[in-house]
Amino acid sequence: MDIAKILSKRYPGAEWTLSGDSYSGLTWLSEDIERPTLEELQLHWEDVQIEIATEAIRNQRLAAYREESDPIFFDYQRGEATEEEWLDAIQDIKDRYPYPVIEDES
Repeated sequence: MDIAKILSKRYPGAEWTLSGDSYSGLTWLSEDIERPTLEELQLHWEDVQIEIATEAIRNQRLAAYREESDPIFFDYQRGEATEEEWLDAIQDIKDRYPYPVIEDES
């Protein structure tokens, strides 16, 4: 569990320091925001991991769109490529960089 990432994502206005990687190293500086318990942080960890993975995939896709599918789109606009070629390039990127699957807990 990465406490610093959880705190950054779930408590963005809070002030804190972390010495090491364990909860015992957490010094809570915010008086107006209640210090989360270790159990609360553990509950947030899975969602934070998914957010981090999703953000990484989004960035990979954006870079690939710029390098691969955008040039085909401009070719398509000029009549030098087909719409299908452009859409295939987009689908290829989505297939290469799939978003994490979020399992339904119900």
